[in-house]
Amino acid sequence: MKKVTSRWIPHQLNDEQNQERARLCRDVTWIYHRQNHHKSTNKTWIGEGESPRTIVRRRKFERKNLFSIFFKLNGPVLIHAVDNDETIDHDYCIENCLKPVVKEIRKQRKSNGTKGIKLLHDNSSPHRHSDVINYLTEEGINIIPHPPYSSDLALCDYWLNYYIKQNLTDQPDEKSLARAVSKLIKNIPEEF
Repeated sequence: MKKVTSRWIPHQLNDEQNQERARLCRDVTWIYHRQNHHKSTNKTWIGEGESPRTIVRRRKFERKNLFSIFFKLNGPVLIHAVDNDETIDHDYCIENCLKPVVKEIRKQRKSNGTKGIKLLHDNSSPHRHSDVINYLTEEGINIIPHPPYSSDLALCDYWLNYYIKQNLTDQPDEKSLARAVSKLIKNIPEEF
């Protein structure tokens, strides 16, 4: 038996609605090299007169990396670690994220390719740029409009990023962090 905390969601959707929300979801998340985990996971039982264990707070400029994750209902499509000195603009988004995703989708779906793929990503400026929209349209990918302030539509935020951050261990450098994140995502149990 274990103690769990309920998660608040604004709407309960049926299976059909969940299937139609997005066939492909993209999100970016910062992942720290040193894991503190959520406050609720650091709870411990202590006896009379014992001191609770201490957790060192992260420094303001603790090492972290940005990951761009493309995910379908049946698993990851692309896990891209963004270099620390990179700026994500529309060109970077197309060349380093969208083109590899389209290539991977075509490899996974030989007969259909990108036909019927719906992409949900947030309203950040690189995603709204005309070059990005034109590229996705040319590739036959339908863009699902993301209403502002609707975090419940970001499927990755809904469970994936939380899962990664709760199950990741401390990593010494960028390469080992990228390997650990990829391994963790590719081995997500089916019940999730």
